[in-house]
Amino acid sequence: MRCLLTLLLALMCGVPAAAAERRPNLIFLYADDLGWGDVSFNGRTDWKTPNLDRLGAQGTVFKRWYTAAPLCAPSRAALMTGKYGIHNGVTANNDELPPDTVTLAQALQKHGYKTALFGKWHHGKPRPGMKEYLNPLDRGFDEFMGFTDAGHAWEQYPKELWFGREKKPVKGYSNTMFTDRAVDFIQRQKDKPFFLYVPYIATHFHIQAPPEDVKEHLGKFKEKDAKNPVNATYAAMVTRLDKEIGRILKTLEELNLTGETMIVFSSDHGATFESGNKGASAYHDSNRPFRGQKRTLWEGGIRVPGLVRWPSHVPSGKISQDIVHMTDVYPTFLAAAGVKLEAGWKVDGINQLPVWEGKEKAPDRTLFWEWRTEGSRQLAAMRGNLKMVVTADNAPELFDLVADPGERRSVIAEHPETAKQMRKELNDWLKTETEEAKWGKKPPRRN
Repeated sequence: MRCLLTLLLALMCGVPAAAAERRPNLIFLYADDLGWGDVSFNGRTDWKTPNLDRLGAQGTVFKRWYTAAPLCAPSRAALMTGKYGIHNGVTANNDELPPDTVTLAQALQKHGYKTALFGKWHHGKPRPGMKEYLNPLDRGFDEFMGFTDAGHAWEQYPKELWFGREKKPVKGYSNTMFTDRAVDFIQRQKDKPFFLYVPYIATHFHIQAPPEDVKEHLGKFKEKDAKNPVNATYAAMVTRLDKEIGRILKTLEELNLTGETMIVFSSDHGATFESGNKGASAYHDSNRPFRGQKRTLWEGGIRVPGLVRWPSHVPSGKISQDIVHMTDVYPTFLAAAGVKLEAGWKVDGINQLPVWEGKEKAPDRTLFWEWRTEGSRQLAAMRGNLKMVVTADNAPELFDLVADPGERRSVIAEHPETAKQMRKELNDWLKTETEEAKWGKKPPRRN
């Protein structure tokens, strides 16, 4: 009877009949400021992330997973829209999505999924014609608890959080509270397909973790101030994040939902070496072996941890060098759910489901990045192993990411025609910037 009801609901919502009985639950677990080298499935040995390692062992680890932007709001907007910032209107940390944007949550909600967000939502300033920013409940989420603005979304021990449209006092560690809500949501939605988005705020500063977690790492690292063991605390933030993810995995196992659930884990961008981090990520070399950090377009800013688990669909124990871009999550999740991607959504990402399932190789394509706010002017384009980076002095460099993952040696002299073509593609891409993305930018940005 339950399968029949699922089939009827799916048909009413426009989901293909063949997909009706196998629509997976979809979970996206998102870290904040977590470096590629902060997880043990990418080689970290100073601490372990056993739950993430288990996810990787039961699924596929993607060594070349790229975020869409080197800062919080643009990277999250790209995830939620499947579009580059120059197309979705969010290229700076204080930009707001246009009100008519169809988010991933809205697309899935429309087709029968229950949707929830527990963690960090990052709104910007209201656009012309908007009285205020739109709450996540207006963006396709049935349930929401967490932060809505960047000004508070680094509070590991917040005094209040949003519960839907109401702000309420809270007490405790934020990432644990997000997991509590996620576990409760899964338990309540176990009989229905759901989309659960958990954007944690670990390891975003403030550098704080529960004392019992910090204690596990005391004495392992050199500290500037023994009374404020920042380096041990950062390690504790990563291992606490892993423990929280373990609680979600345990809940799925207890409810026999593991096989029916696709889980993706990643980070919004690379780790930061900025002052708020107090030197912890620099000390731990969180982005190793890559150059750069948050707010840069070198690999350390945009290559992030990435893995996918969906038993019997995604190969287990596989290490993939296929290139995945964060805008691909939108169309890939929809494909897994049997939802047709509408042309009017103008998604930039591609459906990577056959790649994630190990049936195909990722197609050749040129990917682009731009970071032209906060006084910066950085551009990048990548195709296969070659990546062009253009910084403020407008002198492009070309790197072979396989031979030189640290981007130390430009090979532009060896590939002049390739460099010329990539620069043309990059300039052509910049010309596609929408008026929505140009809104609020003064002075007009140069190409």
